[in-house]
Amino acid sequence: MNPSDYTRVEKAIRYLADHYPEKPSLERLAQAAGLSAFHFQRLFKRWAGVSPKQFAQFLTAQAAKQKLLESRNLLDAAYDSGLSSPGRLHDLLVSVEAMSPGEYKKRGKGLVILYGIHPSPFGPCLIALTDRGICGFSFLPAEKPGIALKEMRKRWPKADFKRDDSKTRKTVQSLFALKKGRTPPPLRLFLKGTPFQLKVWEALLRIPAGAVLSYQDVAGLVGKPKASRAVGSAVARNPVGYLIPCHRVIRETGVLGEYHWGAWRKKAILGWEAVRAQERISMKSEREFTSPSTS
Repeated sequence: MNPSDYTRVEKAIRYLADHYPEKPSLERLAQAAGLSAFHFQRLFKRWAGVSPKQFAQFLTAQAAKQKLLESRNLLDAAYDSGLSSPGRLHDLLVSVEAMSPGEYKKRGKGLVILYGIHPSPFGPCLIALTDRGICGFSFLPAEKPGIALKEMRKRWPKADFKRDDSKTRKTVQSLFALKKGRTPPPLRLFLKGTPFQLKVWEALLRIPAGAVLSYQDVAGLVGKPKASRAVGSAVARNPVGYLIPCHRVIRETGVLGEYHWGAWRKKAILGWEAVRAQERISMKSEREFTSPSTS
C-alpha cells in the first residue's frame, strides 16, 4: 500500500462517521478523500475488502454494543467448556517474556535494540526488536512522526538503538501481508512493565481479532473486577501497539474511545478486523456446508 493511501482512507472514514445519518454518496466520500469516485472506490475496497457504506456499519455504537455482547458470549463459552482461558479458542501465536526485576532496574543497559520504519495498512509504523523479541511497536502520527522513537528511547534510556530497516522489514510484513488461510508465524514479545501492567497486556492477548471487550471485562479477566480505571491506565501504556490489541478495548456504552495512536486509527483497525472476522466466519460456514457428511 502506498503510504498516502491510509491517509486518504482515514479522511473518508472520518467523513463517513461524522455524516453517517446523512448517508453520504460515494462522490462526497471521494471528495473528502481527495480522489475521483472511481479511484476512491477501488482504493477503499482494496484496503478494507468491503465498500465504504458496508464499512460504516462497523463504526456505530449500536454495532459496537452488539459486538461486546457476542465477545462476552465467547468468553462464557470458553469458561463453561472448562478451558483455562479464552485464548484456547483460537491460535494464540504471541508469547511474552517479561524483564526480570534486575533487568528492569538497568533501564536497558547492555541491550541492543534494532528499529525500523515501514508502511502498514494503518500508516507508517515503527518496530523495535531485541534478540529476545519485539519490545516496541508504534504507529507514527502524521503531525509528529518523531515522537514514537522518542517515546521508545524514554522507555529504554540506556539501551543502544540502531536503525536497520532490512532486519525489521520481514517482521512487519508478517503482521499485515498474510494470505488468506495462512497461519502467521509465532512472535515473541520482550516487555518492560509492572506486574499489573503485564497481567493486563497478557489478558489483551486473549481477545480474538474481530472481538471487543470493555475495560470492566478486562478487569474481570485479570481478577480485579473493580479495577477498571487501573486497567485503563495499563491499556494506555501498552508499548506494543496492534500486537497487544489494546484497540479491542472499548467503553461499556459502545463508544470506541481514545487510542494512543489516534482515535480514528483505532476505528480503522477495528473495522478492518471486523471485516476479516466476518470473512472467516463465512468461509467456515461455506466449508461446513460443502463438506460431505461423515454420518
